[in-house]
Amino acid sequence: MMGAGKSAVGARLAERLGLAFADADARIEAEAGLSVAEIFEREGEPGFRKREREVVLGLAGEGGVVALGGGALTQPAVAAAVAGGTLLYLRARPETLAARVDGVDGQGDRPLLHGLDPAGRQARLHDLLEVRSEAYERADLIIDTDGRSLAEVVDATVAALEKGS
Repeated sequence: MMGAGKSAVGARLAERLGLAFADADARIEAEAGLSVAEIFEREGEPGFRKREREVVLGLAGEGGVVALGGGALTQPAVAAAVAGGTLLYLRARPETLAARVDGVDGQGDRPLLHGLDPAGRQARLHDLLEVRSEAYERADLIIDTDGRSLAEVVDATVAALEKGS
């Protein structure tokens, strides 16, 4: 989910495990020459999701650690493509996600939150979590991130991976 720390945790986790790291949203932006917000503005969510699907299908064959966009797993083709790996869900409450998103861009500059005031962003995040919960709960590992630093989340993830091996 947006604000969960996928990019930061993914990069740090990959470094710690000695694996390659890829961020799906960053790859989409690089290939499109546009920001995610610009893609949403020009092509709508369906256009973005098509690009996301294509990028993730390509990344799935590369191995390493991949940070997926928050809505990626709602697409059956994406869920199937990543099913062979270890899927990690960084779980956080809507209040935490809203604070993190606001802290990053100050305006809630995420396409799915565009134009909403702080209370509206938090409500929208709650709704998105509800809609996506089935996809998220299929994760192999669920790491709670509320009240944890980046280092603590990475440590908890490594410990869970080691326990599962």
